[in-house]
Amino acid sequence: MKTKPVLAAVTALALVGALSACTAGGGGDNADGGGNDDANCTNTIPKEDLPVVTMWAWYPNMELVVDNFNEQNDEVQVCWTNAGAGGDAYDKFQTAISAGSGAPDVMMVEADRIATFQAQDALVELNDLGYEDVKDNFSEGAWKDVSVGDGVYGAPVDGGPMGMIYRTDIFDQYGITPPTTWAELETAAQTVKDAGGPVFASFAANQPAEVTALMYQNGAQPFEYDPANEGEIGIELNSPEVKEVLDYWAGLVEKGLVGTEDQFTPEYIAGVINGDYATYLSAAWAPGYLQGAGVGEGADAGVWATAPMPQWDPSNPIAINWGGSAMAVSSQANDPDLAAQVAFGVYADQASLDDGWQNQIIFPLNVNVLDSPEFQDYEVPFFGGQQANKEVYVPAANAYEGMTYTPIGQYYYSQLTEQIARINEGSATGSEAADALQDAVVAYAEEQGFTVK
Repeated sequence: MKTKPVLAAVTALALVGALSACTAGGGGDNADGGGNDDANCTNTIPKEDLPVVTMWAWYPNMELVVDNFNEQNDEVQVCWTNAGAGGDAYDKFQTAISAGSGAPDVMMVEADRIATFQAQDALVELNDLGYEDVKDNFSEGAWKDVSVGDGVYGAPVDGGPMGMIYRTDIFDQYGITPPTTWAELETAAQTVKDAGGPVFASFAANQPAEVTALMYQNGAQPFEYDPANEGEIGIELNSPEVKEVLDYWAGLVEKGLVGTEDQFTPEYIAGVINGDYATYLSAAWAPGYLQGAGVGEGADAGVWATAPMPQWDPSNPIAINWGGSAMAVSSQANDPDLAAQVAFGVYADQASLDDGWQNQIIFPLNVNVLDSPEFQDYEVPFFGGQQANKEVYVPAANAYEGMTYTPIGQYYYSQLTEQIARINEGSATGSEAADALQDAVVAYAEEQGFTVK
């Protein structure tokens, strides 16, 4: 059994605002949520004689996805409510967890939130509820991201395999090609700066999930966590691998080769459109996000392309991921078996998946889509017809091995944000920031009753 201090810490952490990136999503008109009351459905249930499973989810095409599921299913129907996106939905879910009632049967959850809710016994383990029937539909990395220890707590839907989006006009103007290593990136960035060009990329304090992915790419293992080990947690945030990553970016900041502006702001997007950045290191969902923000529609139309992420060791490339969501079953579900059927089945049919990727709503993790010629050969309009899936994102998705998330992930993100800000303002080196990060997160974990190993 976990100690009460640990559980109290996890509950508090769930209320901390997330600073992680998420896949394409948006709010809705039904922000009050519906809990387990199927009278609050946003959708119309066509087969009223069947049992109903309630669900909170915020994918933009969720109404279509739910309609597809309900039309095709003769065992259960879905009552869908948009309870808000990301943090808004999590706050409502946390309130229901604390109250012991009011949660939906199925909850859309980003991968880095699963461990937090699992530690509160708020999610149902799915290993014996249909996982074996669908496990071959996803990679081992996709399953690791939705697992805590040996338990599977989510049905994967989408992810964010990372690549380097870049401006072909800037690369052509300064005579550079997509760098394949981080050393090459620094050289290219210096070449552009010396010629009076823009900064090469962005090292944003408000994107700790992205920076964490960069740590993993260098072989770091920031956390070890398995609930079977009774409150133990491994924390290695100042390992040589982490320090090398943070020192590298601190050096780019010091030399003025990268920007330090927060991402996902109107100012940042204006800079992207104006050519203030040569690249955008991001995930497969980024084209949809960028286009939704107005990128690629004016003077910057037709200048975008993508390439694989630069590597530390090109002979041993490591694929990384930023973002991704799954469908989890709430421990308040009226019928966990039926809820699991929905979690594994909704947004899993061909029509829904096709609508999701064709409209740049999701980057699907289902291998049946990833392996399909239609998906791989798709000429992405944002990238000027480049077959970006085949060239960049599918190989990254297939090679991705997953991350280990922990119940203190949101606190870690807040502390990493502070340390990146220190690096960007010049008050700490990368190594100093890593040491401070380690001390803060270890101290917090111990205060909350975890045993740090």
